[in-house]
Amino acid sequence: MPIPRLSARIDSFRYPDNTLALSGIHLDVFAGEFCGILGSNGSGKTTLLRLLDGIAKDYSGTVQLDGADIRRLSPKEIYRKVGLVFQNPDDQLFAHSVYEDVAFGPRNMGFGEDKVAVRVNGALEAVEMAELAGKDIHNLSFGQKKRVCIAGLLAMGHEILLLDEPTAGLDPMGEYRMMELLTRLNREGGVTIVMATHSVDLVPVFLNRLHILSRGVLVRSGSPEEVFNAGDELASVKLRLPYIAELIHQLKTGDKLPFMRIPLTVGEARREILEIFEARTANKQRM
Repeated sequence: MPIPRLSARIDSFRYPDNTLALSGIHLDVFAGEFCGILGSNGSGKTTLLRLLDGIAKDYSGTVQLDGADIRRLSPKEIYRKVGLVFQNPDDQLFAHSVYEDVAFGPRNMGFGEDKVAVRVNGALEAVEMAELAGKDIHNLSFGQKKRVCIAGLLAMGHEILLLDEPTAGLDPMGEYRMMELLTRLNREGGVTIVMATHSVDLVPVFLNRLHILSRGVLVRSGSPEEVFNAGDELASVKLRLPYIAELIHQLKTGDKLPFMRIPLTVGEARREILEIFEARTANKQRM
């Protein structure tokens, strides 16, 4: 079995006021995964990302990066592989222009200007921001700022992206475009992605693995289908089913339509409904 890129075994982590923030965390992230940490506000998602990034260190347990204890690695060793994108991009961006902000990381790693330019231009192309390289950061939209944050990590060569609510603050089209970007980076660029979110409707379309976090405890892990077919458990941790899944669940339990499974996307629901209609039509014709 391959070694996880990130592996967390957290017995406990407490805030400075002694509040227990995380406990009993058992989480593995493998190369090439696009996984989500799903939880309501205050569940500990951001805190867990900070541990995975090596920012928070005062915990009982271990976090390993490629098999090495992350607390024993230097910041340079960590940031060559993994980087965290904050929920608010204004907390992360500081340079005057898009190019200068993305170039900061590679320059700080000691690359010459020719190499910096290659890395910056490649990263901006990857997030579809190359044409805005010279633009003032303050004149970007919220979604564009989030793309620049991602580019800054890609330019440093990060193979693992940790994203804290990457679709927060975006309109529906912006949400979809952000998720398409992340999916492309994952599938075409081979970037391993861990995304903290509470947006249940986006998850089944894009992510391949989910971890449900409630009050600092991982209560369930699996594929979106496995997780969302436990509707009662989701309600207990203050999460709901995706809207399309909730509709089909009501049709199945309330109206007794014979759905064999609970679809999670519009396309899956359409196929299930058509199969039911076709089966009923065939039965009527035989009668």
